[in-house]
Parts: sequence; C-alpha cells; structure tokens
Amino acid sequence: MLTTTLLVVDDEELIRSSLRERFEANGYRVLEAETGRQALASLEDGVDLALLDYRLPDADGLDILKRIRSADADTLVILMTAYASVECAVEAMKQGAHDYVEKPFDLDEVQLLVERALETTRLRREVRELRARQSEPYAFDRIIGESPAVQDLRVMLAKIAASPASTVLLTGESGTGKDLAARCIHYNSARATGSFMHITCSAVPEALLESELFGHERGAFTDARQQRKGLLELADKGTVYLDEIGEMTAALQAKLLRFLEEKAFKRVGGTADIRVDVRVIGATNRDLDKEVADGRFREDLYYRLHVLPVRLPPLRERRGDVSLLSKFFLDGFNREFRKRVTGLSAEAATLLDAYSWPGNVRELRNALERAVLLHDGETLGPDAFDMLRPPSSVTSGFRLPADGVDFAALERALVAQALERAGGQQTRAAALLGMSRDQMRYRIEKFGLKPKAASDSESD
Repeated sequence: MLTTTLLVVDDEELIRSSLRERFEANGYRVLEAETGRQALASLEDGVDLALLDYRLPDADGLDILKRIRSADADTLVILMTAYASVECAVEAMKQGAHDYVEKPFDLDEVQLLVERALETTRLRREVRELRARQSEPYAFDRIIGESPAVQDLRVMLAKIAASPASTVLLTGESGTGKDLAARCIHYNSARATGSFMHITCSAVPEALLESELFGHERGAFTDARQQRKGLLELADKGTVYLDEIGEMTAALQAKLLRFLEEKAFKRVGGTADIRVDVRVIGATNRDLDKEVADGRFREDLYYRLHVLPVRLPPLRERRGDVSLLSKFFLDGFNREFRKRVTGLSAEAATLLDAYSWPGNVRELRNALERAVLLHDGETLGPDAFDMLRPPSSVTSGFRLPADGVDFAALERALVAQALERAGGQQTRAAALLGMSRDQMRYRIEKFGLKPKAASDSESD
C-alpha cells in the first residue's frame, strides 16, 4: 500500500516540525519546505496534499498554489494564513485551494481537514479509474481489422470524438458494429465523463418512446404518477445513441428536430423548456436517402443529422479482416467458456474468408461461438461451420431446360467466375464452389484457364 505524502510549506520551523510530528505519528510521509522554490522542487517526489502558508519569503502563497495545481491537478492544497478574511478565502478557492485554515490553528482541526481532503482525493481517483476501466473496451483499436476500410473508419471516428459537433449519423448494414462505433465516439471524447444513453427506437412503442426520450410530468397520461426525466435530460453533458432512428414516427421526428436545432425540449405534458448539452448519435441500416424521397423520413431532420455521416463497411468489403476478427473472438470465447481452441484449420479459414457474411461481424461472432461450444479439439475444421453452407439459391431454383445444357461450358464458366471473384486465389475460388483445391486445380487444367500468377504462391 502506498504511503500518503504531505508537503508542509512554511517559513516558521516550529510550525513545520509540529505538523511533521503529528502526521508522521499517523503514518504519513511528510516533506518540508520553507520557501516557494523549495516547495516546487519537492513536487518531483510526488505529493498528495500540500499545507501551504499564505505568506512566504520568496513568493506569494496564491502564486505557489496556482503552480502546484498546474503541475498536478490531483494535488490538493490547504492554505494556512494568519491574515484570514472572506476575500482571502474566496480568492484561494478560486485559485483551486481545497480549504484554508487560520493561524494559530489547532492540530486536531488541521488533521481533520487533511483527512477529509485525502478522502476526496481517494474518491476522485476511484471514479477516474472506474471510468478508465469502463472506457477501455471502447478504445479505437477495439475496432478489429487492418483493411483500408477499417483504418479509414478508425481515423474518422477519432476525428469525430475530438470534435465538438453535436450530431453524428452512423449508417451501414445490420451487424457492422454501429453500437461499438457510437461508444468509441463517446468514451474517447470530452463527454466521456457524462452518461451514454442508448435506446433502440424500433423496440419501444411510439407513446413510450416520446416519454423515454423527453420525460414526462406528473399526470401527463394515465400512469404518469410522478415526474420523470427522459434520456436527453439524464444524458446532459453526455451522449444519447438512437439506434434504428429510421423507425421513428413523423411526430417524434419533428420533436427531435426541434431539440437538435434549439437544444431545448418540453417534457410530455410540460410547458417549460429544458435545455441540455447532449451529443446525439443516430444509427440506421436503412437507406435514408430513399426514405426521404419516399416521404417516410423528414428531409430537414436528415440533413440536421447528416453533419458528420459515417458509413460502416460490411464485412465482405473488409478483405483480410475475417482472420483477425476470428482470432479476437476465439480468444474471448476461450476465456469465457474455458476452452483451448488454438485456431482454425486451413480449410476452415478458407471457408470463412470466402463466405459473404450477410450478417456481417455479428454473424461471424455467432458462428464462432457456436463452433467453440459444440466442437471439441484445439483446431476448428470446416465441419464446425456447416451452417455456412446453406443450399444454394441457384441450385434450389434451377430447372433443367427442355433442350438440356452444355454442362462442360457451364462448369467452365462457373470456375472462371469463381477465380475472378477470388482474385485468382485457387483455394478461395474452390471454397466458393464447394470443392477442394485439388479439384479446382484439375478443372483449371481441364479447361485451360490461366489464373493470376499470384495464385501460384498463395499461402492460404
């Protein structure tokens, strides 16, 4: 356990020795300084609290107070003065003093002030550590991937987090990580100390959604037995994340627009305007341009939200990220389920890399979780991912023409298309057609196809 360090700054040796003896007897480490210069030099040893004289031989106590606070805002200062007055106390508090004590003082009184001040310091540090642990899962590097699309996304989110802009619009297919992106913006911004309030608009009935967002007054409706604050009010100085914002009704869209423009709203059943400072992050997997054109989403609200638009790329556009995400998820599932899965076999890795992932990152995570839970062994093979091989819509809907088909030509065309889609990588192309790499090579030779030269040295 670390010893608490006090710094006693006074030009009177008797005062310094008295305070040193009292606090050393109580287990504190005590440093002494009789000048402002010595006091500032002592800060290098690490100081939790300073007892600082108002008048020093070489400096004004308030000036030293400001310099101590500038060096470390966590260092609390109790000013000691024989010139106590209301003006002195007010100025000391303005400059950042935690408290002050008038000379001549009672040692018990000083000890009580110090103990209260140190309790404040302890609580502040605990809150800061708690917030740091809370925000750790939302560091930008938690957005796993090294594809250009993900690298660009991290840069964009960092810029948004650092900006004072109050509205952000996240778009992208379901499962692309809009919730994670919203939390990354919040926990890496100046609003991180405020609340992060999340509501899924489609999951709450219209009447309740209005109350959830804006709050209500007592008697506003049948069951409103008492006043209730809404998420916007509770999130003052923080962030409200409106998931599936495209599902909002026209009436709620109008009320949200008014809040975004005026930074004010009325509770349901209320008459007074309530002003708050909140960043609103909207998210949708709908095409809002089309929704606006079809009259289902207000054009003015769309442009008000569209100040900082961010599109989250689908997994199929993040080439190479599947393997990184797989390792990340497998490591997590090993800890959660006490498993020892070391990774994927080459065939399984190829299968996952070739799959289109219509459910994006969420689908990948679910597939890996199922595989870890249901299969034994240290390596997951392709049999662990049978769910990724649904009957092809092409074959299930295909009907043989009355005059038949040129099967060889059809097979050659499919092999050629698979090679083109896989960028010449024979293993990926084979996975697209549900065959082995050797079977693919046989057909390439059979049909005289020439895959890209890069495929000869592929390592997958």
